[in-house]
Amino acid sequence: MVAEVKRYSLAKPTLNTPFHIDFNWWQQNDREWRVHLLSCLCPEHKEAFADIGSNELVDWIDPDTAEVQRVDGLLHILINHCAKQEDFITEQTSLVEGIFRSFLASGNAHMTPIELSEKLHRPAMIILRTISGKRVYKGIRPYSEG
Repeated sequence: MVAEVKRYSLAKPTLNTPFHIDFNWWQQNDREWRVHLLSCLCPEHKEAFADIGSNELVDWIDPDTAEVQRVDGLLHILINHCAKQEDFITEQTSLVEGIFRSFLASGNAHMTPIELSEKLHRPAMIILRTISGKRVYKGIRPYSEG
């Protein structure tokens, strides 16, 4: 069986290109990705995850369908609680970290550099130049359906 390779467009991203965190890319290219996610937790959950570990799956009930799904506990609590805290992104947060955390706070909904600019109060062109270069930061890549 051949593994499916996700291909990305060779077209140069623009201010209207949607981006997201590609967790598959991140897992394959950064051995310390879960350590970074742990560092993003709020103090309450840093303490909780110190005891249970970062690879736990938890049951999550979809509020619309009542379907029970097994989800990554660390990502779930990070996106649904910690990323909603007022101090999750501050003026002192670096640009790349702010972009990354903006995606977490939105549930990893794809956003354009213009939308990120509105959230972070940083110039959209600087955001675009940062996340569209050859180097991929924290798995932030152009969003591609399919």
